[in-house]
Amino acid sequence: MTEALAIPTSGVAETLHIGYEDLPWIAASEGEQTQLLHVDLSQGLWVVRTRFDAGVTLAKHYHTGPVFAVTQSGRWWYRETPEQVNTAGSYLFEPAMSVHTLTADGEGGEPTDVWFAIYGANVNLDDDGNVASILDAATALTLYREACAAEGLSCEKLIVLGENLLQAHR
Repeated sequence: MTEALAIPTSGVAETLHIGYEDLPWIAASEGEQTQLLHVDLSQGLWVVRTRFDAGVTLAKHYHTGPVFAVTQSGRWWYRETPEQVNTAGSYLFEPAMSVHTLTADGEGGEPTDVWFAIYGANVNLDDDGNVASILDAATALTLYREACAAEGLSCEKLIVLGENLLQAHR
């Protein structure tokens, strides 16, 4: 006889919910708006929703960890693989160290809306392949909070785990 799997029913944390309007969208760069949803500093994870204006191309970059993406609306692809077009409902997995250049479709004028779960750092490259900038979970959290504060917007519903790690490094 096999024992039944015990599922804990006490001491379990509540689920956390963020509605579409619960967190502000902030300008991340020209033609790009970001809504940071969740940061787990102990795992180096940041979950973000990003809207790209039609025709926007980001800097060539790579991630030090895997990235998971679900397209909500619009169309986008990587310059390096233009045959792989992401449209509403598309799922994309990026292995760590995959170098790519995100391009949002310029036709139709519709913004592209993508949900990303990013582990590790986003490393932007210049035209010569040198590191131009690095963005990780802690930096994304700091920049998002600063941008919200500068605009007088609340980001108190942002899910942040491992905040003590950030405090310890200040």
